[in-house]
Amino acid sequence: MAPARPRILYVTDLAYEARGRRYGDEDVFLTSRLRADFDLALCHPADAAALMDAFDAVVVRNSGPVLGHQAAYDAFRERAAEHGTRVYNQLTGRADMNGKQYLLDLAEAGHPVIPTVDRLDDVHRLPPADEYVVKPRLGADSAGLRFVPADRLRETVLDDAGDVLVQPRVDFAYEVSFYFVDHGFQYALYAPDPDRRWRLEPYDATPEDLAFARRFIEWNGIDHGIQRVDACRAPGGELLLVELEDLNPYLSLDALDEAGRNSFVSALRTALRRLLAA
Repeated sequence: MAPARPRILYVTDLAYEARGRRYGDEDVFLTSRLRADFDLALCHPADAAALMDAFDAVVVRNSGPVLGHQAAYDAFRERAAEHGTRVYNQLTGRADMNGKQYLLDLAEAGHPVIPTVDRLDDVHRLPPADEYVVKPRLGADSAGLRFVPADRLRETVLDDAGDVLVQPRVDFAYEVSFYFVDHGFQYALYAPDPDRRWRLEPYDATPEDLAFARRFIEWNGIDHGIQRVDACRAPGGELLLVELEDLNPYLSLDALDEAGRNSFVSALRTALRRLLAA
């Protein structure tokens, strides 16, 4: 009799519509490749807590913003903690997994992050700007993000006191994303046109770029998971962190060639075996 294959519950919302991205297509591709090694079942995030006990591990992928199913997500995390469930991504992330507070923490600690404050009294600590970015503390997928002229910033922040973060609108050259499986760098993509965030092309990361990205991976301390480090190239030439996505980062696999996709799938397959053996 052949040995039983590991059973994985793959959490995704195939119907979620995201601007410039096809979540469902990405997960159909990944699961079609992972089925060679694992017995897989797909489920919506609202059903994960009820189904997870029948599986050896749970993989959380393109499940959409948690705000759309907050109660179900909280129930899933609670049950996973109680039962010691193997979850990929590991649920101990310190970044987007818990909202945007980490941007404040990193900025306060002197890391290269877009300057960020959450109180009107601290706006003077930001570089002067004609326009500011105001984003929800618990936002995701650009929901609720606003660009606010400097002369309207006070009324805007007062209206949302405690619930928003404020950043100067940086006139950056481009955005670039670095993708990691566990602690291993996989590839980098960038958007040469700042107005077309998801029109991505391969990016040849320098050793300095990778050192920048790795400092945030090390800071976050996740042993098992896919992470995406989003940065912008500031006017002075330096990279500044925009976001550290450690819950369900979209991978933009369609921007890679076949060899790149195969390499990523191989790394993910190895990482899941490592999780199952832990």
